[in-house]
Amino acid sequence: MVQVPSKSLTLGEFLRLPETKPASEYIEGQILQKPMPQGKHSRIQGELLAAINAVVKPERVACAFPELRCTFGDRSTVPDIAVFTWNRIPCDDSGEVANAFPLAPDWTIEILSPDQSHTRVTKNIMHCLQHGTLMGWLIDPDEKTVFVYRPKQEIEIYDAASEVLLGPDFASGLQLSVENLFAWLKI
Repeated sequence: MVQVPSKSLTLGEFLRLPETKPASEYIEGQILQKPMPQGKHSRIQGELLAAINAVVKPERVACAFPELRCTFGDRSTVPDIAVFTWNRIPCDDSGEVANAFPLAPDWTIEILSPDQSHTRVTKNIMHCLQHGTLMGWLIDPDEKTVFVYRPKQEIEIYDAASEVLLGPDFASGLQLSVENLFAWLKI
């Protein structure tokens, strides 16, 4: 859903607006609301978040965050999962995780919802890569396919059940096949 204000808003003005549910994003001067996550999206998001954190959090290598607003490069987006290496997680003055994340994640993961634009999500991933993100995943539950994006490299497509998904080097312990990823959809 596109929400077009009567006058164009700056990024700063957008950030002062109340949060919406589902989240709204600020892209090229427009406020765009993300679609409400549905069952397949929510299931994959929850299971994948736990799987990533089980590998990267115990050793304080990285941390995966769900639906975290990331503001950088004159955009403010909310990836389904944003993974930050431990030393890049913003902290407040008390040493706790900060509320604002004014930087690109190290790994951005989007899970396509039925009414979501593949193009818009891909543009968000590409924006992240242009601002320092090491890897982006676009997971399409309906097609049982994962698109893997890396800076200045061809897109890799994973759709064979036995293929092990390529993750960033810092998450090399995550050995997840296409089959295992989409098996989370079975009850």
